[in-house]
Amino acid sequence: MSRKFKKGYFVQGQFVAEGSELDLELKRELKGGDEPSRTELKRESDELQKLGESLLLLRPDLMTKLDLSEKLSDAIDQAKHITNFEGKRRQMQFIGKLMRKLDEAELSAVRSALSEQSQGSAEETLALHLSEQWRDRLIADDAACGEWLENFPQTDTQQLRALIRQARKDAPPASATAISQGLAPRQSRAYREIFQLVRAELSAPQ
Repeated sequence: MSRKFKKGYFVQGQFVAEGSELDLELKRELKGGDEPSRTELKRESDELQKLGESLLLLRPDLMTKLDLSEKLSDAIDQAKHITNFEGKRRQMQFIGKLMRKLDEAELSAVRSALSEQSQGSAEETLALHLSEQWRDRLIADDAACGEWLENFPQTDTQQLRALIRQARKDAPPASATAISQGLAPRQSRAYREIFQLVRAELSAPQ
């Protein structure tokens, strides 16, 4: 029985069957048309659906700045409350479909809002780390208190010094077992209040 070969041709050593998706793409390229390929459309569709998924985590204040259609806003709100996996998947597909109807200006506004939230989160994380570092230095080093007051003279000096004294007094000794297990000792109220004081001062407009 003779083997029946598919009609096609070779491109750079790869066999391309006539009528296949690759064949159609190559023919479109030869024609020089600007019509996007099926692969490009799928890639764009996936990107817009992921963009829609990101909107579920967007802060309310940033969401209100976006002039989204009522239909898209409702779909996003509904998706937040769907717990069933299949139901959520279908809802996200629906959101992706609505996202594809947005024009370039609307999509740009969505990306800008998501970028603003991401940048804000990074700045918040940095501020928290800086507050933690100052708190630890203030408790561990007497010179740190003078340095802090030079930079933030509006700080209540008596309150800060009292909190530092109390935090040092309340500091629990770390046992060898706790250290070996990587357990942090339970911190006092003064320890937490120093962090809050530092965080407030760092966040205040200078």
